[in-house]
Amino acid sequence: MEHSIGTPLFWILFIVVVLFLLAIDLGVFHRRAHAVSVREALAWSVVWILLSISFGIWIYKTFGRQYGLEFFAGYLIEYALSVDNVFVFILIFSYFAVPSAFHHRVLFWGILSALVMRASFIIAGAALIQTFSWVLYIFGAFLIVTGIKIIRQGDTKIEPERNPVVRLFRRWMPITAGYGSGNFFVRNQGRLMATPLALVLVTVEATDVVFATDSIPAIFGVTRDPFIVYTSNICAILGLRSMYFLLSAIVNRFAYLGTGLGIVLIFIGVKMLTGSVYHIPIGISLSVVALILSGSILLSLLHPPKKSRER
Repeated sequence: MEHSIGTPLFWILFIVVVLFLLAIDLGVFHRRAHAVSVREALAWSVVWILLSISFGIWIYKTFGRQYGLEFFAGYLIEYALSVDNVFVFILIFSYFAVPSAFHHRVLFWGILSALVMRASFIIAGAALIQTFSWVLYIFGAFLIVTGIKIIRQGDTKIEPERNPVVRLFRRWMPITAGYGSGNFFVRNQGRLMATPLALVLVTVEATDVVFATDSIPAIFGVTRDPFIVYTSNICAILGLRSMYFLLSAIVNRFAYLGTGLGIVLIFIGVKMLTGSVYHIPIGISLSVVALILSGSILLSLLHPPKKSRER
């Protein structure tokens, strides 16, 4: 594996800055549980995107064009895949009838656990690639199969009762009837009980594990540097909450975005499988990904299917 630009100091500083920003987010701006408006979501989306772009520019100027473009390619792929997360989150919150005032709290704590989970996935993936280079071919084949599945699949269905993690949590922890004040756990007559909000958080985390198995191999297709993989992942995830509130009302209008995401995964998979024969420059990869995603969004807006027009 190539030499990583992520020294221990860079890893520590990045995680500390992220935790600091999240602390400001929850402790100052979202201290009170409230329904996030479209205007507020738009403002926060712009903030997170600008911070991510600034970080990418810093990488570009500090470590060179190659690493800078790798970061932006990874960020773009992860951010696009997050749209699928948004749609699933909408279904989860609808399934459990979660009050809108508590949506931000669930997504916030979901991001904190994602910081740890994604790091473990990336470290494990990088170690596998370093030890067994043929793992890249498995990743590539997996992405192609996943891309075809995304293109062919119909409407996403959420069935938490069939999720083994959710079923185990229900069996292990008594759950209250209502959401109450929005806490995850409460004491009822001295007995610790989980609220339905804790069950929602468990469901969101279990779903994020599935998404991570798609997104992380995809980013390894454009960069082998664990620091670039992790930072591009986290930068995209940080903007996921704002994007959820911004897109929740209009996500159904992007009818062809799923097809675009599937094509992107197939392209990255092919790139990984043919890398030993022909190396596609990162600049071309970034351009292809951006063109596919922007084209699918534009096509969705200009020529929506009949079902989308009727909504």
